[in-house]
Amino acid sequence: MRSSIGPAVRNPAIMLALPMKAYVYVSLKKSVLDPQGKTIQVALKKMGHAGISDVRQGKYFEITLDGNSDRTKAQAEIERIASDVLTNPVIEEFRYRFEDEQ
Repeated sequence: MRSSIGPAVRNPAIMLALPMKAYVYVSLKKSVLDPQGKTIQVALKKMGHAGISDVRQGKYFEITLDGNSDRTKAQAEIERIASDVLTNPVIEEFRYRFEDEQ
């Protein structure tokens, strides 16, 4: 059965309007002690998980942008959100990637 809609059209103007998803990872700076990570490490060892030398915990965010920005503006927006809202820059650092990146 044929579809009455027709083949998919790859219009660049339409593709730019697609939402973009960013994955933001926030963690304590390496120079900051991580008591929660240490507690998890000790608990894992007590549960029989051998060979774990360190555990560091952090936060993870998925942010969907409406797609009305180009990639450069989207990156700037995510960096601003991460540095101004999601992290405490004194003790935390962040990294991010977009859904189409590996």
